[in-house]
Amino acid sequence: MPYAQACELQRRAVAARKRNSIPDVLLLCEHPHVITLGRNGKREHLKAGERILSQMNVGFHQSDRGGDITYHGPGQIVGYPILDLAQHRKDVRWYVEQLEEAMSRASAQFGVAATRNEANHGIWAETANGPEKLAAIGVHLSRWVTSHGFAYNVSTNLHYFDLIVPCGLTGKRATSLERLLDSAIDQREVRDALTEKFAEVFAVAPVPVSRAEFAATLEAPGVPALTDSLSPALKGSEA
Repeated sequence: MPYAQACELQRRAVAARKRNSIPDVLLLCEHPHVITLGRNGKREHLKAGERILSQMNVGFHQSDRGGDITYHGPGQIVGYPILDLAQHRKDVRWYVEQLEEAMSRASAQFGVAATRNEANHGIWAETANGPEKLAAIGVHLSRWVTSHGFAYNVSTNLHYFDLIVPCGLTGKRATSLERLLDSAIDQREVRDALTEKFAEVFAVAPVPVSRAEFAATLEAPGVPALTDSLSPALKGSEA
């Protein structure tokens, strides 16, 4: 799903969650090549100009999430939790730590020790080159309803991170699950592990919903209509 359409989908889901028209939702998707700059990000952390980005077919978007600059692309699972923290715990730090814990537990299922770093958000794995970032976090809250979330590298082409200073951290490298394991892995297995561990740490029972079913829910009375630009993105399998 293109990044802009995912942002629009989140916007509508957040509005619906605020009026309690939908329950908590975890949206899992994959984006075409795109670089996003968070509200606290620095433009100088983008190392490539418009011409290079165009040649490499990489989009660029400003974002209202927290954090600095990051890359999304094929082989990466991007999770957007739409949660009402009033129903869980009104604590942003706790929420971010829960996301880190879920990703850490999912990584452990594949034999990878990836843990949080008190100085930098996300989860990190120790390598011969020092700690490398396996997953990034950037969130947004409005009236305690969350949006944006995490990006977990499964088989991501890590060369695209050379276009930026990842998360604004000079000298730090990104890694992927396949690189750490030195073998190919089914992305669906990782998606299922992330879902399972997310449900575990937030003490909820996940119910798979298709894109069509989710779209129908958002079309319910009291929920603003989908924009024309979003509708095609909602045709498919799972959201």
